[in-house]
Amino acid sequence: MPPFQNNLRSTTLILSSDHDILGPNHASSFSLDLILPTDIDPIEVLKSRFGFQSFRDGQLKVIDDLLAGNSAAAVFPTGGGKSICYQLPAVIFEGITLVVSPLIALMKDQIDALKDQGIAAERLDSTLTNEEYQQVSSSLRDGTLKLLYVAPERFNNERFRELIRQINISLFAVDEAHCISEWGHNFRPDYLKLARYARECGAERILALTATAPPKVLTDICNEFKIDSQHATRTPFYRSNLRLLATPTTLETRNQTLIERLVERPKGSTVIYVTLQKTAVEVAQHLQTQGLAARHYHAGMKPDERSDTQDWFIGSDDGIIVATIAFGMGIDKSNIRYVYHYNFAKSVENYAQEIGRAGRDGLPSVCETLLVPDDVRTLENFVYGDTPTLSALRSFIEEVFSQGEDFGLNLYQLSSKNDIRDLVTRTLLTYFELDGYLQGGTPYYAEYKFHPLVSSSKMLELFDEDRQEFLSTIFLQTTKAAKWFTLDIEQCVKATNSTRARVVNALEYLQSRDLLELKVSGVRHRYKRLKTPEFHQLAESLNQRIQERQTRELARIDSLVKLLTMDACQVSALSEYFGETLDKPCGHCSWCETKQAIPMGQNQASMISEDRWSMLRSVQETNLDLLGDPQTLARFAAGVSSPFLARAKLTKHELFGAFSDIAFNSILEKANTESAASNS
Repeated sequence: MPPFQNNLRSTTLILSSDHDILGPNHASSFSLDLILPTDIDPIEVLKSRFGFQSFRDGQLKVIDDLLAGNSAAAVFPTGGGKSICYQLPAVIFEGITLVVSPLIALMKDQIDALKDQGIAAERLDSTLTNEEYQQVSSSLRDGTLKLLYVAPERFNNERFRELIRQINISLFAVDEAHCISEWGHNFRPDYLKLARYARECGAERILALTATAPPKVLTDICNEFKIDSQHATRTPFYRSNLRLLATPTTLETRNQTLIERLVERPKGSTVIYVTLQKTAVEVAQHLQTQGLAARHYHAGMKPDERSDTQDWFIGSDDGIIVATIAFGMGIDKSNIRYVYHYNFAKSVENYAQEIGRAGRDGLPSVCETLLVPDDVRTLENFVYGDTPTLSALRSFIEEVFSQGEDFGLNLYQLSSKNDIRDLVTRTLLTYFELDGYLQGGTPYYAEYKFHPLVSSSKMLELFDEDRQEFLSTIFLQTTKAAKWFTLDIEQCVKATNSTRARVVNALEYLQSRDLLELKVSGVRHRYKRLKTPEFHQLAESLNQRIQERQTRELARIDSLVKLLTMDACQVSALSEYFGETLDKPCGHCSWCETKQAIPMGQNQASMISEDRWSMLRSVQETNLDLLGDPQTLARFAAGVSSPFLARAKLTKHELFGAFSDIAFNSILEKANTESAASNS
């Protein structure tokens, strides 16, 4: 009878590690001597399994690095063929290729295509039913799966971490790898931990991929994943078929300018990028009233609505999608003829990624940004909204370090209680780990429930005496409701004198045998306190760090504005940003066509109305516990949400966003001035 404890399959690794923090079955570095087949021709595999006759620029170099047993990094422009760099080796390697990507759309599309080619690929994400999860887990365990796609957050899942410890991972592929770098445009704290997770699961090699990494970010990626620079590949960024335009307009005339473009130019698949979800809906509806085939798309839509809209667009030759940046990531459509930025992109990197979705078939395509200076303020407000107050940082630090030496945290509650957005909460905890204050452990679920599918006596009779005693002890730790039994895992650990991993594995095994149905909830992130900081000093240090990050994010916005309005070839400057120098001006950007800088004009900002400000002060006085801090008051006035404001339903107040037409710094300056005057 299979044991409940981990049963690691043998691998083709020869370990060469002096120190193994995970025990004898795991490697603690990526310096591995690998037993690999020597008679495999990647080009033949490309032809026979994927139907392509030749590799694109850079692909063979990356694949050769991996086949030689090395970890590798690669920067390919959007649509440049990143996926073949891990899909082809996955077919050759004995173990599984684990693909980490934040893009569920990419996962679905690639998996469907791989299955059509007879390659076993699956995904684990929140959209799967319990039965689907079990089917994927089973094929993962029995070795029939070649590629498994997961989001980086999946590693916060206790069940998943235990599952992959049992699997031979031949390749750990990380897409959107720029997210690991704080210098990158889309830093995500979960990415910083991926290198550690790869080591923990004994991955034989790593592949880090991105479409948007300036030289400094690529260096950061290689450092984090311990990738030698000789195995880092950068392919040409410049694409001659993209015409890059920037057009000055205003809030009042922007819709008409857009409609003129859509009507005057030849029809073709079109993506219109906007900043806010409500803008996507409003613009799509306006285009529909003009007789244009337009639909909206954003992350707030139901999954089946998003899927239906996406399928419609992929199947159309002239459909128009008005979307937030939630659309387009990983979408396999080569004939997008137009990309319009109704609102500014968030950064140069975002701009490059979004325009890169046009003309992947190599045919001429147009990418045009409608320059409205007021949009800059909206982007800046997003940045300010991510900046917690100093008092919030102090309360956050006190709560985290008032726990015991070993503790678990509910990040949602931690975020809500201290008025710090979820992403910032995760970032702060990552800082604590990187600075040596905390050591992160495997996240766990606070609550396990199961519904028996057979009687307990029938379950027990399948096992020998020792396992019967073990399971009986577990069952005694339950409380029963109408259908579900609730289990106290920590009590089970004590009662069985075992480990949490063994108890969880036992429940997983019973579910895999269709003996019970398992349900988990209440994820907790486990930490061990390594040292206790001086609270005031740490708060000041974090505040400075966050202010510096705010400055960097604001500078990203300014860099894009300067790029689009510069008095020089914009395409040359964009290529230079990503480490590629053009020999001459491109000839197909706004500056090359006009030989003039593109004017943008000034924000149509209003003065701060004293009457409205007086009304705002009245709201503050009745909500001093929430709006007493000048920064929080400025957020409310500018329409920038926070956990406190949302929980108190102040985001629905009629004065929320009453000063959204004013620069955030101007609002904050007035709030600070009045606060100082009242305290003097």
